[in-house]
Amino acid sequence: MSDSNLIKGQTGLWEVVIGLEVHAQVVSKSKLFSGSSTEFGAEPNTQVSFVDAGMPGMLPVVNKVCIDQAIKTGLGINGTINLVSVFDRKNYFYADLPTGYQISQFTQPIVTGGYLDIDLEDNVTKRINITRLHVEQDAGKSIHDLHPQHSYIDLNRAGVALMEIVSEPEMRTPAEAMSYVKKLRSILRYLGTCDGNMEQGSMRVDVNVSLRRPGEELGTRAEIKNVNSIRFLGQALEYEIRRQLEILEDGGAVVQETRLFDPSKCETRSMRGKENAHDYRYFPDPDLRPLVLTAERIEKIKATLPELPDAKKARFIKDYGLTDYDASVLVAEQEVAAYYEKVVGSLKSSDIRVAAKLTANWLISEVFGALNRESLTIEQVPFPPQHLAKLVDLITDDTISGKIAKDVFAKLWETGEDPSQIVEKLGLQQITDPAAIEAIIAQILEKDAAKVEEYRSGKPQLFGYFVGQVMKIMQGKANPGIVNKILQEKLNG
Repeated sequence: MSDSNLIKGQTGLWEVVIGLEVHAQVVSKSKLFSGSSTEFGAEPNTQVSFVDAGMPGMLPVVNKVCIDQAIKTGLGINGTINLVSVFDRKNYFYADLPTGYQISQFTQPIVTGGYLDIDLEDNVTKRINITRLHVEQDAGKSIHDLHPQHSYIDLNRAGVALMEIVSEPEMRTPAEAMSYVKKLRSILRYLGTCDGNMEQGSMRVDVNVSLRRPGEELGTRAEIKNVNSIRFLGQALEYEIRRQLEILEDGGAVVQETRLFDPSKCETRSMRGKENAHDYRYFPDPDLRPLVLTAERIEKIKATLPELPDAKKARFIKDYGLTDYDASVLVAEQEVAAYYEKVVGSLKSSDIRVAAKLTANWLISEVFGALNRESLTIEQVPFPPQHLAKLVDLITDDTISGKIAKDVFAKLWETGEDPSQIVEKLGLQQITDPAAIEAIIAQILEKDAAKVEEYRSGKPQLFGYFVGQVMKIMQGKANPGIVNKILQEKLNG
């Protein structure tokens, strides 16, 4: 445990202990135990079968697709797929839980173990171990803001398949927790097992956080339920850590409870006392036989796994010479990585590594900047990947300078026109004729003879002034390398 991860209070040092339970909605057309649709945004209570509504005599039937998605996810997070797992009844009362119990897994989950490697500052990587992944059904939704005296119930979500992914309590800072969720969300999206749309509720995080003296036993934890954004996760943890620290520093005791995060006030508030496992009276669901898998089924699913972010990042660094940072940014979203590789695949440059690195720079700075300004996604870039490749080629073959390329990019973003045509139409080709550049430099040095003497008398910073004058006269079209070379020869000769 490094001192940088410890909190200094008035009475000494404290260590934060964070564990996360991520509820990820399985990508499937129908629910875990019924054929009802899982489509988001339907009218309330229009996607509810007799099974979902908990009608007497209705029997659940396991959705094979949901189980395959759980297996795929378990493999993607480096877990062990158990050939035998059991569905249990988790008993509790909510108005939006029609049966009075949730079908989940407790003693024998479908996946045990696993890990994620999270990326932190300064190229530091930390491994977070995963305890388990189990499959369960979601509850419905209680709506409290449509009537001053009544609550409404929407059962469209009841019975939707969830994967609960439980980490070990190995995170020590809000930044680590945020990085863990980002990485897990990225993997799930690559796998196609959860869409990761936190704003729609298809991925939610329960946060367990406690404080202790370094090296001591775990402290009493509080759980923050249903955090639905990575930014809110960081804010909730910052507040809760401060709250618990104040209690402990004052000699008080943290109460084990469930809390909710209020984004408008950036604070957590008490919801109820925290239940333990025995409070739910788990027992094997009598309507469902143990789930028995075969090694052949697991191997078949394993063969369909895509290249995941860590492997893609390593390949980008090896094949394209990218920095750790650039590769991490590009692989975070599968769609961005795919766009980047389409651009690289269209490059004509003789030095692919140089061009690929330049492509990464342009994508991260200019393309991402334009997307952020207009609140667009990578799928909405207003030109094909081949056009960005042509722009990079125009830079690497010295047709245009990097500065002029920004003007071409602005026109490209506006019109979607081929960069080569933009350059030709606007007469933006770079001047690479040494004789033409030398003639302009000679004029400038003759005109600014006094500054030439100052430079030669010990003011090397004036070199930038002369470069600027050349570029100004030549409207930014002169090749910077040639300009620098000739200037050095003339000024230092």
